[in-house]
Amino acid sequence: MTAGADPLVIFTPSGRRGRFAAGTTVLDAARALGVDLDSVCGGRGLCGRCQVRPGEGELPKHGITSSGGHLSPAGADEAEFDRRRGLAADRRLGCRAAIYGDVLVDVPPESQVHRQVIRKGVPVRDFVIDPVVRLFEVEVERPTLETPGGDLARLLAALNREWSLDGLVADLDVIRALQPALEAGDHRVTVAVHDGRDITAIWPGLHDRALGIAIDVGSTTIAGHLADLADGAVLASDGVMNPQIRFGEDLMSRVSFAMLHEGGAAEMTRAVRDALGTLITGLAAGAGVDAGDILEVTLVGNPIMHHLVLGIDPVPLGSAPFALATDGAVRTTARELGLPLRPGARVYLLPCIAGHVGADAAGAILAETPYLSDELTLLVDVGTNAEIVLGNRERLLAASSPTGPAFEGAQISCGQRAAPGAIERVRIDRETLEPQFRVIGSGRWSDETGFAASTRRTGITGVCGSGIVEVIAELFLAGVITADGTIDGSLAARSPRIVRDGRTWSYVLHEGAAPAGEGLPGSPRLAITQNDVRAIQLAKAALYAGARLLMDHLGVETVDRVRLAGAFGSQIDPLHAMVLGLVPDAPLDRVGPAGNAAGTGALIALLSGEARREIEAVVRRVEKIETAIEPRFQEHFVNAMAIPHGTAPTPNLAATVLLPTRPAAPAVDGASSGRPGGPAQLGSSATIHGRRINRRRTAAAATEER
Repeated sequence: MTAGADPLVIFTPSGRRGRFAAGTTVLDAARALGVDLDSVCGGRGLCGRCQVRPGEGELPKHGITSSGGHLSPAGADEAEFDRRRGLAADRRLGCRAAIYGDVLVDVPPESQVHRQVIRKGVPVRDFVIDPVVRLFEVEVERPTLETPGGDLARLLAALNREWSLDGLVADLDVIRALQPALEAGDHRVTVAVHDGRDITAIWPGLHDRALGIAIDVGSTTIAGHLADLADGAVLASDGVMNPQIRFGEDLMSRVSFAMLHEGGAAEMTRAVRDALGTLITGLAAGAGVDAGDILEVTLVGNPIMHHLVLGIDPVPLGSAPFALATDGAVRTTARELGLPLRPGARVYLLPCIAGHVGADAAGAILAETPYLSDELTLLVDVGTNAEIVLGNRERLLAASSPTGPAFEGAQISCGQRAAPGAIERVRIDRETLEPQFRVIGSGRWSDETGFAASTRRTGITGVCGSGIVEVIAELFLAGVITADGTIDGSLAARSPRIVRDGRTWSYVLHEGAAPAGEGLPGSPRLAITQNDVRAIQLAKAALYAGARLLMDHLGVETVDRVRLAGAFGSQIDPLHAMVLGLVPDAPLDRVGPAGNAAGTGALIALLSGEARREIEAVVRRVEKIETAIEPRFQEHFVNAMAIPHGTAPTPNLAATVLLPTRPAAPAVDGASSGRPGGPAQLGSSATIHGRRINRRRTAAAATEER
C-alpha cells in the first residue's frame, strides 16, 4: 500500500477496484463499486448472504500484497453466525469485515445476486439469475409524540436510507400487516419488493427465503417447478391432470363447450384454477416449505388455456381470425386468480404469439433460444395442438397444426396416457413379427427374465403416445404396415398376431392376462387396429405439413436440427419419429428431445427479469403462418399421409435404417391400393382438432370407413 494512500480493494470475478477509507466494510465498498454482492439483512451480520473470500499472498498482476489480515478480525457477530449456520474458515461476512489494507476479495457464486447457474434435475440452459423479487431487512424508526406520521412512511424512509430504494408503493395487505410485524419484530422487518416498485409482503425480523413456482398449463397435464428465487434451486417438481378434460379431450371441444353451455367458460376457469391450487399446495408440501414464502408465479400455456386461466372467454379463438384478447405478457396477482398464496404474490404470464401459438411456444423459444443461433432449428411442441417454430437469429416463423389427441392416447383403441402399466417402447422382429416391449414402471423388456414380476402390480394396461409411435413405425419397418398405412392382411399366414378385424386387419401387440393375484390388475388384450393407424397418420401428417409450410416460407428444403418438446414429444424416440414421418428428414444425431421446453422457459422467466424482457422482445418479431389459409398446407398434408412420406426424399433416414421397398399396397377385401411411392386417391375430408382438412384416402381407407 502506498504510504498515505487509502487501502485498495479489488473484487473478483468482476475486476472492479477502488480505494476506500480505512474501516470501510467490504459490503459498503462493493455497493459503492457496483459489485454484485448479496445481502438481505442490510449489513447486520444475520443473513450470511454477503460471504466473501479474501486472497492471500503477492499478486503481481494487481500490484498488491493481499491478506485476510488486512481485514478487521472476526468478531462476535461472525462467531454467532458460525455457531448458528456455519462459516467456512476462509470466509468472512462482507458486512462485518472492515478494510484496513490492500486486499483482493473474491465474491463466490452463491454470494452473488445475479449468478450464473445450470439447474440440476431440470434440463435447462445456462442463464443468469436476476430475480424480480428481492428481500430487504430494515430497522424502522419508532413513532413518538414529537414525530407523528404513519408507520408506512417510516418504513419507506428506512428502505430509502438503508437500501437507496425510492418511489415504492405498498400493497394494502402489507399495510394491514405492517404494525403487527413491527411490534413482533421490535421494529425490524423484512419486506419483499417486486420489480423495484411494489412492496408485496412483510415479515417481522429477518426473513431470508423467497420462493416461486413456474407452471406449464397443458391441455392434458399441468406441471410445475418450485424454486428458490435466491439461487434458482428447484426444490420440488410435480404435475396434476387438467380437470378440463371432462369438458373435452382437445382444445376446440372445450371452446365448443364454452360456446354451447351458458357459463361454460367460467366453469372451466374454476376447474383449472382449482387444479393450480392443488398443484401449488402439493409442491409446497412436497418441499416442506411454507406456501406464504411463495411470492412469484410464472405461467405458460396455449392460448385457450391462457385465456381460461385468466377468466377470458376463449370462444373468439374457435373461429377465424382466431383473435386473442391480448398477446402481450400479463402481470396480475394471486388474489386475482384465486390461488392459495399470499394475496400480493405476483403472477406473470409469458406473451402469446398468435391465435393458436401461445405462451407455451414463447416459453419453448426462451428455453431453446433459436434466435441466438446460426443453425436453422425446427422446434416442435407435440400435443393436441402442435406448436411449431422454425428459424435462427435471422428470422423466426411459427405455426400451429391440429394434430388432435391421438398422440396422447385418445382415439386409439388401446391408447392411454403415460402412467405405470403403459407400453412405452416397442420392437418387432422383422422375420417372426414377434414384439418386445417395455412398460412404464419396469426397466425390463417383455422377453427378459423378471418382466412378469416387475409388472405384477401395475399390469399391462395400454399403450401411451411414445409406444404408439414406436409400434406403428416398427410395424412399417417389418412390412406389416404398407407405405399408405394399410395393415397387410396377407401376412396373417406368417404370424398369428395379424388377425381379421371386421373388414380390415389388426396386429395383436399383447394377448392379455388374468390378474396375477387378488387385488392386482389384469392385462387386457392390446391390438393395433387399422383405425388406430389412420388416426396416427392424420395426426403426423398435420404436424409434418405445418413444419413443411414453414420451410416453404423460409425457402429451405432441409433443417439443421430438430427439437421435440412437450411431455409427449420429449419421450419420442428420434429414429421412430423419422420412420413414421413425424418431422422432416434430418441427421439423426441432430434430432432429439427438448424436454418440457415450455415449462423450462417458465422456470427461466421465474428466475430472471432479464429473460422476461428478452422473450417479450423476441416474440414481437416472430412471423405467424396460419395453416388454415395456406393453399399448400393441403398438398403437404396429403403427401405426408404416407409413411414416412409420399414424395419427400429421406437420405438421412435411409442411411440409418433399412427401409422397406414400396410396392403397391395389397387389396383388402376387394379394395384397390394406392399407387406406389406416392399419395393415394383423392377422397373426402377429415376433421382434426376442430379444423376441417381435405385429404386423400386410399381406397382401403375408404372401405374401412364405410
